[in-house]
Amino acid sequence: MPPTLASLVHHSALKLTVRAGADRLDVPVRWAHVSELADPVPYMEGGELLLITALKLDAEDPEAMRRYVRRLVGAGVVGLGFAIGVNYEEIPKALVDAAEEEGLPLLEVPRRTPFLAITKAVSAAIAADQYRAVTAGFAAQRELTKQALNDGPEGLLGALAAQVDGWAALYDASGAVVAAAPEWAGRRAARLTADVERLRDRPAPASSVVGGPDHEDRVELHSIGTGRRPRAALAVGTEAALGTAERYAVHSAIALLTLTTERSRSLHEAEQRIGAAVLRMLLAGEPDHARAVAGDLYGGLLDAPFRVIVAEGEAGGSGLAEVVEAAGARAGEAVLAVPEGERLVVLAADGGAAARACAEYAASLEASRGTASTIREPSPAEDDDLVIGLSAPAGPTAAAAAYKQAEQALSVARRRGRVLVEHEQLATGSVLPLLADDAVKAFADGLLRALHDHDATGRGDLVASLRAWLSRHGQWDAAAADLGVHRHTLRYRMRRVEEILGRSLDDPDVRMELWLALKATAAEQ
Repeated sequence: MPPTLASLVHHSALKLTVRAGADRLDVPVRWAHVSELADPVPYMEGGELLLITALKLDAEDPEAMRRYVRRLVGAGVVGLGFAIGVNYEEIPKALVDAAEEEGLPLLEVPRRTPFLAITKAVSAAIAADQYRAVTAGFAAQRELTKQALNDGPEGLLGALAAQVDGWAALYDASGAVVAAAPEWAGRRAARLTADVERLRDRPAPASSVVGGPDHEDRVELHSIGTGRRPRAALAVGTEAALGTAERYAVHSAIALLTLTTERSRSLHEAEQRIGAAVLRMLLAGEPDHARAVAGDLYGGLLDAPFRVIVAEGEAGGSGLAEVVEAAGARAGEAVLAVPEGERLVVLAADGGAAARACAEYAASLEASRGTASTIREPSPAEDDDLVIGLSAPAGPTAAAAAYKQAEQALSVARRRGRVLVEHEQLATGSVLPLLADDAVKAFADGLLRALHDHDATGRGDLVASLRAWLSRHGQWDAAAADLGVHRHTLRYRMRRVEEILGRSLDDPDVRMELWLALKATAAEQ
C-alpha cells in the first residue's frame, strides 16, 4: 500500500497532530511538497501533501484562507501540513475553519520536525511500496509461468484471476471466448464480444478499458500477438483500477500468452504446409499418400465425408480462415485450410461446426451488403468482396470432383453477386437463372436476330410459332391449336425458320439451342 496521511500521523518520529479533516486520512499520498507561494496550484499534479509555514500568506484572514484552501482542493492536494513556531505559534483559526469547511486534512507540524523528515518518510514509504509491488510482480510472474507450463492458458487465467482478485478471459482471433476463470466469468466475457472485435481491428499491440464506476466491473482488454492482426485478446475484470503489483501480473500474462500464440503460429504455418501437400495429393487422385502424410493431423477429416470450400477475395479469405479454424478448434474438429494467393481452399467435415461457421459468416456478409438470399438479377461482386463456392459431400477418392464442384459454385456466386453458393443448389435448382449470363444473352440475340427482323416486317410470326412448336415437342396439331392456325400454316412457318437460319429443326442440338435462346431472350422482356 502507498503511504497515507494516516500512516504519517502514526509515524512516531514525526509527531504530527490532526487539526482538521480527521475523517479523510486514508487517502494515499503521492509526494510531499514544500511551497511558500501564495498560489502553488500551477506546480501541483494532485495527490500531494503540501507543507507550509505561511510565510507569504495572511493566514488570519478568513476569506483569503477560504480561497486558498478551495484552490488546493481543486488541484487535488490531499493534505496540508502547517509548521508552528516559525511564523505562527499555532495554526490560525481562519485556516483551520477553511480546512474543515472544504474537508481538507490539516496537520500540525511541530517546530522540532523538519519538513525534510516528512519528505523522507513519504519517499521511503513510496519506495517500500514499489519494492513490494516489484517483488509481488516477480512472484506473480513465477506463478503464472508455472501454471502456463503445467496447465496451459486455462491455468494461467486461473492464476491471473487470483492475482488481481477478479476474473480473466482469453478470446481467439474471431472474438469467441476460448477460456475464462473463474468459470462464472465466461458469461461476463461473452458480453464483450463487440468490444473485442473493435480491438481486433486496431494494429497490435492495442488495449482499451470497458466499464467503470457505473458498471458491474472495470475490464481491461489487451490484444495478443506481434503481427499486424492480433491473434487473440485478454480481458481482465476487477472492481477497481489495477495497482502496481496487479499491473505486473497482467503484463506477465500478456507476455506469456504472446509467446504461446506466436509458437502456435509457427506450428500453424507448418501445419499449413503439410495441409497444402495433403490437398495436392488428394486433387492428384492419391488418397492413400494423402492419408500417410496427414497422419493424425488431418486423418480424422479424411475418414468421413467432407466439404470442399473455395473462396476468393477479402485478402485471400483470411477472415474466413480464422472463422472456420476457430470453430473447428472449439468443436474439436480437424480443419484443413490452405491459402493459395487470392484463393483459400478449405476441407471441413460435412455437417460440422466449421462448415456451419462458414455458412453463418457468409450470411452475415450478405446482410451487411444488403443483399437478399434469393436469386436476383446478377450483379458481379466487387473484386475485393469475398465469394465462396461449396461442394457437395465427398470422400478422399472424390476430392478432385468436389474441388471442381466448389469452383463451379464459386463462379456462379460471382456471376449472381452472391457471397456463397452450394453446388447442391445448382444440381437441384433450375438452369434458367444461369441463362442470365451476358455471353448467353448475346448468343441468343445473335441466333434469333434474323427471325425477329423477319417478324418486324409483318410477314409472319416465326418467333412465336417456333416457341409454340418447341414447347409441344414438335407436335403439329397441338402447336397449331395453341397458335390458332392450321397445321399446314405452321409447317410452312417452320420451313421458313430453317431457311432463314440455315439449320435443320430435325437436329436435336439445334432445337435445344433455339429453346434456350428463346428462354434467355424471354427473361429480358
